[in-house]
Amino acid sequence: MKTMNTVRTDVPAKINLTLDLTGRENGYHLLDSLVTTVDLFDRIVARKRKDGLISVSMHGMGSERIPPEENNAQRAGEAFAERFGVPGADIAVYKNIPVGAGLGGSSADAAGVLLALARLYGIEDAKALKELADGLGSDTGYLLTGGFARLRGRGERVEPLGAPPKLHFLLLTPPEGVSTAECYRLSDGYAPPPPRTERALECLRSGNFEWAAKLFSNGLFEAAKTLVPDVGRAAAELKEFSPWAVNMTGSGSGVYAVFETEELCRWAKSRYRGKFRAYVLGTAQAERHRINPFALGEDGEEQ
Repeated sequence: MKTMNTVRTDVPAKINLTLDLTGRENGYHLLDSLVTTVDLFDRIVARKRKDGLISVSMHGMGSERIPPEENNAQRAGEAFAERFGVPGADIAVYKNIPVGAGLGGSSADAAGVLLALARLYGIEDAKALKELADGLGSDTGYLLTGGFARLRGRGERVEPLGAPPKLHFLLLTPPEGVSTAECYRLSDGYAPPPPRTERALECLRSGNFEWAAKLFSNGLFEAAKTLVPDVGRAAAELKEFSPWAVNMTGSGSGVYAVFETEELCRWAKSRYRGKFRAYVLGTAQAERHRINPFALGEDGEEQ
């Protein structure tokens, strides 16, 4: 194995296609969700140091304002160093994934730090990495692998579903994020929509993407748009373009439309005159996300 002093890895955002609320257990909400990673990435660069310290610097999307004690990338680095006894690292996170949009950016950064440090120090204990990831956030274990998957429980039960269906999204991100904790709490006051994950998965597997899109739903949507009215405004603006469907990802505030083609997404974006930042996204193949962190090639070293 080649010795490396610096590695870099790109970690993807995720989109929830469905999010069914299925109950509560030990004070936590349970879910059943279809998720896919998309072609929007944060970059993690990790360099060895020798004094046992983990230093994390954030760049872009306002992430510089995140306090270290609330930063999942910092927590991931410290947890990794404690678990494996490595001599520290300087970690830089270059963000393209919007903060607070339900795209899993914080979890992606934590997963990316774990993957980068595993490559940097030749750690090959996949079970231990997953345990660390699950302790850092419900999406973090999933984002170690990415791709198309079904999440159950609190999100820690990950069922990979193979190559993702080719779907095309126009995403709008209101500037105000939604508090995940507040959104789940408030959702208790709303009757949850009927579960749709199983039916949507059947449609996707049969290749009927349009009918699948019409089944995409999110049990947190009503609570999210109550907390942040821009969530509802973004959904209304997207519906004006007559997409297959409009849905929210995670606990918001990101809202997306599903279109038949990338060209239709770009057409809608070119005509969008609203105030929210817009992204054209597509599902991304899992292998782009380094789904096996232990297939350590030589391309990770910084030039």
